[in-house]
Amino acid sequence: MRKIITLFLIASILAVTTVASAGNKADTFSLSPVVGGISYMAEQHLETAPLFGVRAGYNFTKALGIEALFDYSRTESTRSSKTLDFYRYGGDLLYHFWPDNKFVPYLAAGYAGMNLKGNNPYPGTSKTKGVIDYGLGFKYFVTEDMAWRADVRGLTYFYGGNDQHAIEYTTGVYIPFGGTPAVSKLADPPPPPAPVAKPVASPLLPAPLATLTASPASIIKGQNSTLTWKSQNATDCEILPVVGSVQPQGTTAVTPDNNTIYTLTCKGEGGMAKSTATVAVTLPPPPVVVVPTAAVKRFCNKPAILMINFDTNKYNIKPKYHAELKTVGDFLKEVPTSYGEISGHTDSTYTRAFNQKLSERRANSVKEYIIKNFGIAAERLTSKGYGKDKPIATNKTKAGRAKNRRIEANFVCE
Repeated sequence: MRKIITLFLIASILAVTTVASAGNKADTFSLSPVVGGISYMAEQHLETAPLFGVRAGYNFTKALGIEALFDYSRTESTRSSKTLDFYRYGGDLLYHFWPDNKFVPYLAAGYAGMNLKGNNPYPGTSKTKGVIDYGLGFKYFVTEDMAWRADVRGLTYFYGGNDQHAIEYTTGVYIPFGGTPAVSKLADPPPPPAPVAKPVASPLLPAPLATLTASPASIIKGQNSTLTWKSQNATDCEILPVVGSVQPQGTTAVTPDNNTIYTLTCKGEGGMAKSTATVAVTLPPPPVVVVPTAAVKRFCNKPAILMINFDTNKYNIKPKYHAELKTVGDFLKEVPTSYGEISGHTDSTYTRAFNQKLSERRANSVKEYIIKNFGIAAERLTSKGYGKDKPIATNKTKAGRAKNRRIEANFVCE
């Protein structure tokens, strides 16, 4: 019984959140065919059996109603196979909770007459006895004219010198009819028309003002000019060509390809204003074609042999080669971003170590001469000796060996 009451309370809480679209109505009659079962307490020695019944009711209000009832069931004794017919007829008083919802729980209590006809362990049971019933149930309205219902009743009656008990549980269809139809609420009358205000002459609105300037006003093709504009008493401004809709004041950069007249148009409630600005566009000057000098052609980005000879086992520079070294100094001044290496080379006459040392001294001698006599920054020049490792001619002939004893300039031009 505690479980049943708990389920009823849960169902009642859920009913609060059910959206109402039907519900229990006042002044209505109802008819409910039901089916279920009945279980007898153990000391009666009767089997649980199916039960059939009908309910006829009337609602005094949406919450309070009454029902007449009739139930029938056939059961068997647990001590034999003989059958017993159960009859109950009486009435219940019902109190409904949240009657305007689709889910309507209720409490019920009533009084009825009861017969047990057949082979019953209690003498005189075929006579009508009084029975008190109490319980709960719910109706779930599928439509306004039909609901599913379920009920649980506890029965208490006196047989065999003792109080006896049974539990009846049924489900069925609740069919309401009759009652006072709902009266539609009349629509509220339309509000009276608002009074028409007399036209008032509009005050004279100030005319818009607009100014547009370009800076610089003359540009070389590909450069930008900045347009600057201001306006007063205006809400809608536009700059043409190209720019389009703009705020009442601001700046923007333009890059026209040709001479262009820009027009600012601003509109307001007081009229329209315009302002123009011209941007003159000139073509850039033709590129300057730089013709490389003979020195640039000779020394830039390729090795160049300097026309310098040394005596055997010597690294001092003879005066007759000063003019050749002047061409190197003039080149380095002409191209101030150039830099590079002075390389010394020998023939194969002496040992490798001897030739390596000699080539280093000759290269360094040339480097120091150029730095000292032509004012060239020392960090622009380096020197390196390669000995006899990079010949440009055979060392088997006198002429070939003369070619291999050389100084090279290797400059990078940026």
